[in-house]
Amino acid sequence: MNDLTVHRHPAREAATRVRPDWEVRVLEPSPPAVDDGDFYADDPAALGTADPATTVVPRSEGTITWIEASADDPDVTAFARARWLGPWNRLGPVPNSYAESRADFHRLAYAVVAATRHGVNGKFGLRFTAGGFGTPFFGDDRQVRVVGNVLVDQTADAVRTITPSTLSEAAAFVGVDPSTVAAEGDSPALGDIDAPLNLDAATGSFLGDWFGFAASVLEELRAAGGPDASAGRLQLWPGHFDPAFEIGDEAAGRRATFGASPGDGGSSEPYLYVGPWAGITEDPYWNATTFPGAMMPYRAVVAAEDQRAAALAFYRRAIELLSAP
Repeated sequence: MNDLTVHRHPAREAATRVRPDWEVRVLEPSPPAVDDGDFYADDPAALGTADPATTVVPRSEGTITWIEASADDPDVTAFARARWLGPWNRLGPVPNSYAESRADFHRLAYAVVAATRHGVNGKFGLRFTAGGFGTPFFGDDRQVRVVGNVLVDQTADAVRTITPSTLSEAAAFVGVDPSTVAAEGDSPALGDIDAPLNLDAATGSFLGDWFGFAASVLEELRAAGGPDASAGRLQLWPGHFDPAFEIGDEAAGRRATFGASPGDGGSSEPYLYVGPWAGITEDPYWNATTFPGAMMPYRAVVAAEDQRAAALAFYRRAIELLSAP
């Protein structure tokens, strides 16, 4: 299935691609909606009580990987690549006029997509969804997501799509008023909600790849931390417009946020980052200039022979430094 704007159930789609006695884990939210707990959302990559010996996971260590599950089957390989389950695509160049278009996708994320979910259950965290980003399922198994430059509104029984020309049009389509409830200090201004949106299709596709790459790396890092690391939930924060989670012993000063920004006021291109909660040492690893922490610029990620391995090495160095006596 190449059209990611149709009615979708990511976990069920994945399960039909592998042996019936295998369980699957993906990177995207799936129905049913979760109506309680701290997050009001499923944790799609979590192993839970599944048998590790028969569970296909989107990471490179432990259990059965999607690389193994798709061996010698080009259809499964294509399916897994499109969803950043492995084997993975390589990240490519940043599109032209990226920073300007990214800002409008950011506005759409916090003012419309996140606001739709927040109006129902008070939560505004988003996730990577194939081809872009979107909400976990909420309410009547509803999900609002962006695929490329298409806004998708899916419920249990139907799906509608639009390529919005303005924030006001996008908000009216999903039945909300544009809101800044999920905005942060570094979010772009809401601005004129009737001004034309620059939702460049190439930028939308690039963001989908960046968020998919980030989700695949961060979920692997999160899973490798073990139960004693107190890893938080991976979410795409609409205010900052980045996927991130936190891990480590806060009482010992070793907790940090690990994330992947698509770019911001301080950087026109994406970057990986680590932000320790208790400050930083003098080690040159902590090289960020706009915040106390470390960053790996996009140019370094994209130039790496193995991009995921380079990203994981960057993050694991932070864990080593934070764990040092």
